[in-house]
Amino acid sequence: MSENLNLVSDLALILISAGVVTIIFKLLKQPLVLGYIVAGILVGPHLNIFPTVKDIADIEVWSEIGIIFLLFGLGLEFSFKKLTSVGSKAFVTALLGIIAMMGVGMILGFLMGWETMESVFLGGMLAMSSTTIIIKAFDDMKIKNEPFVDLTMVVLIIQDIVAVVMMVLLSTASASKQFAGKEMALSIVKLVFFLVLWFVVGIYVIPTFFRKAKKYINDETLLIISIGLCFGMVILANNVGFSSALGAFVIGSILSETIESERIIELTKSIKDLFGAIFFVSVGMMVDPAILAEYWKLVLSLVIITLVVKAIVQSLSALIAGATLEESIKTGFTLSQVGEFAFIIASVGVTLGVMPKHIYPVVIAASVITTFTTPYWIKMATPVYSFLDRKISPRLKSRMDEYSLLGKHRGNKNWGSIITYSLTRVIIFSVLSFAVLVILFDHVLPFINGLEFVHLLPKWLYNTICALTSLIILSPFLFGITHNNQKTRQLYSDMARKSKGNVIVITVWTLLRMAIAAFFVASVLIKFFKYTKWLLVLITIAIVLFLMFSRFTLRRFSFLENSFMENLNAKENDNLIKN
Repeated sequence: MSENLNLVSDLALILISAGVVTIIFKLLKQPLVLGYIVAGILVGPHLNIFPTVKDIADIEVWSEIGIIFLLFGLGLEFSFKKLTSVGSKAFVTALLGIIAMMGVGMILGFLMGWETMESVFLGGMLAMSSTTIIIKAFDDMKIKNEPFVDLTMVVLIIQDIVAVVMMVLLSTASASKQFAGKEMALSIVKLVFFLVLWFVVGIYVIPTFFRKAKKYINDETLLIISIGLCFGMVILANNVGFSSALGAFVIGSILSETIESERIIELTKSIKDLFGAIFFVSVGMMVDPAILAEYWKLVLSLVIITLVVKAIVQSLSALIAGATLEESIKTGFTLSQVGEFAFIIASVGVTLGVMPKHIYPVVIAASVITTFTTPYWIKMATPVYSFLDRKISPRLKSRMDEYSLLGKHRGNKNWGSIITYSLTRVIIFSVLSFAVLVILFDHVLPFINGLEFVHLLPKWLYNTICALTSLIILSPFLFGITHNNQKTRQLYSDMARKSKGNVIVITVWTLLRMAIAAFFVASVLIKFFKYTKWLLVLITIAIVLFLMFSRFTLRRFSFLENSFMENLNAKENDNLIKN
């Protein structure tokens, strides 16, 4: 049989076995994901009960495509707005839970004699819960409208983001085989830079394209464009040193903010299901029963830690974050399973040589067992809450209720608003300014310098033209760094009237923003001119002040900002019109 037909026969075996086993699991009212994994174990190379695949390497390629579509689908259902609209309760719950479980994983890893890096990622995998399984459980149990559900869902979103970051850090760790603080910090800064750049540029460009070409785009064309953007972003992410999964997730999250997002989800659902099935079956193929028999103590330890320790940790995290006792316990018990992201991380870690090979089937086994227990653990939360509610003294219960109420109003609302409107703006426009300089200095200028007529111009004139052009291109972004919108100015005024200390903080923050803008201006001037440093400082300050008060710059900035906000809010506005 030719190599091409071997690939077809392997795919036929995977899909037929997945179809048969999932029908059985459907009759048993169990999650289909587990059916795929069991199908993979049955037709995998370790049992030799049924026919098995002929080329594992080809299946690994399909598995990688499966991961891409899984993350693309997750991104399509992700919403940055929903994430930023929730209070601090969900963030505190998620981050405390992740940090605590990473600590538990490190302790377990050290007890087994693992290296620091392996132990940290073991903790990270234990911290991941299953979005797919929990949503399925909520649907089956018809409890989507209970108060703790929203908190649980946002915690899951944050966990997914952390999982994506962990995959990025795995790539960095694989290069040095150890945790190098400087390299990790640079990787995180690089990740934040590209995430902001991709999201801002994507929201500015892609919805505009869809709006302009709407009458020419049918379902077939939209499907092709969406898949093309997905694979294009995967290649771009790989070229700058990130994983394929990150690229797929980013472009999915960008497309989720467009008015075409629901159509894209519907059109890509079958493809996502197909390759998702291939991925989960390939996961099952990696499970070696002999390894599980050898490491059964580790499997049992992970299951107990997940069901007991994780339930306690997540419940305490929600309680500290300001949730009620009932919400906290129900959230903690709901999150007590090892999610599919854990064995995606394990797969990447084993492939890169960062994680020990036996961790992959061990994590999968723990995930399968805790997935089975999820519905029963969610039901268990109610009697546990009732028991604690009876045992807690009225005085302690009263203090816990007071703390929960304070949690809803905790923090300085004015400073929180200033951080939201001001710091976010500075980060976004600083990233765009840096990206513009990189493009101009590393790509545009070398191209221009290669043109023959350029050398006919006097050097001072050429440098002046280049500097002015660069500053004009930068001007709206520098204006965004230093400019305060009306809401921020009102907040500054309110804060200044309350305290002199607030005046000092506001003044320092304003000067810091001007210094950031001055840095970019000085970078342009130093690139093209050679003067004394004090003269450059004076010229830089003069240019920054000019840009701050220039009507031309204001018009360009307003146009860019309005276009971006129109694209960002297009989906909501379209829904309002339909309703």
